[in-house]
Amino acid sequence: MTNQPLSAVKVLDLTWYISGPYCTKLLADYGAEVLKVERPGEGDPVRKMGPFFKDDPHPEKSGLFLYLNTNKKGITLDLKSSFGKNAIKELVKDADVLVESFSPGVMERLGLGYAELERINPRLVLTSISNFGQFGPYRDYKASELIIYGMGGAMNESGLPDREPLKKATGTPVLFSAGNMAALAVMIALYQAKAAGSGQQIDFSLMEAQLESVDRRMSQLLAYQYNNEITNRSDVRARPVYPAGLYPCKDGWWAITAIGVEWPAVGKMMGMPEITDDPRWSNMIAQVMPGHREEFMALFIPWCLEHTKKECVEAGQAAGANCGPINTMEEVLDDRHLKERGFWAEIEHPFTGKLTYPGRPFLAEDMPWSIRRPAPLLGQHNEEIYCGKLGYSKKNLVKLKETGCI
Repeated sequence: MTNQPLSAVKVLDLTWYISGPYCTKLLADYGAEVLKVERPGEGDPVRKMGPFFKDDPHPEKSGLFLYLNTNKKGITLDLKSSFGKNAIKELVKDADVLVESFSPGVMERLGLGYAELERINPRLVLTSISNFGQFGPYRDYKASELIIYGMGGAMNESGLPDREPLKKATGTPVLFSAGNMAALAVMIALYQAKAAGSGQQIDFSLMEAQLESVDRRMSQLLAYQYNNEITNRSDVRARPVYPAGLYPCKDGWWAITAIGVEWPAVGKMMGMPEITDDPRWSNMIAQVMPGHREEFMALFIPWCLEHTKKECVEAGQAAGANCGPINTMEEVLDDRHLKERGFWAEIEHPFTGKLTYPGRPFLAEDMPWSIRRPAPLLGQHNEEIYCGKLGYSKKNLVKLKETGCI
């Protein structure tokens, strides 16, 4: 597909793990020509992270790597070698964007800092993704998803009041969210570079990105900034408002939040409209009836257990309640709504065959999304780039491989 919105954009990708590769994946999936640079022999450490296709821990079968690197070409290169440094400088000459996720100071020590790259290509947008940014007291701190999440404040308000703080969101939402925001930052900087005729360096901090957007942080930060109010952990088992939460049903679990103005929908959903006027719950709209929670649950839970989650959700939606199923992964993959909208993408890969991947993040007729190629094999495009683009011979390529440069 040649008419994608970013077809004219060339990106040099020096990132690894999740945030940086997800940033460049978003650019690649909308047409950018992305060249991923990996360590010779090892590649991106994500190649060692599961889940693996058929539980085979092979570097070409990491599901996470396959997903994060669609539509990219890949080469291997030792950036510490003289050849590696010179190769990057040659590749930068016609690049629009370089994204890197090394610790602060690494690019400078390699002789590839922004001052040097700007001298080679003044219109280059250099996006530097790091844990805490390129300067500041925490600049050189090591970090992980859990550490960054905890330092962001929300974790202190998550969990039971008499227990340790909890990270509510499993997996790596901070890192994926940061990748999203980094891609946005790249697009804004590209727009500026086109208008001004010169590029710039983007100093992207994972810590600051998660403070801005992930999981209640903005509301909690604002509450403290405006009112000096600290949000305390509360016992979800004793919430005064109900039904609000996850409930068991005949074949699993479903979720409903039908409080306040939606309270009358609960009686309609259950086929018990009279409970709306029951004096024990008549003030539910005001959410002031905690004393009768167990009496209500004695009616509500048996009703749930008599119905499948599909039946619960259909009854709730028909009555006007805010509700939905708690789907298994199998049910998500088989979801008729996602299928009808064409969300899933099937991609053929030489080591896994055809697999189903999560597809485009949004639909836009004039900004098409497409899969042009699967994630690259380690060093798959070495010959194409080094011989075809940089002018080295195949004999040179053999020597470079023998010496560990590629």
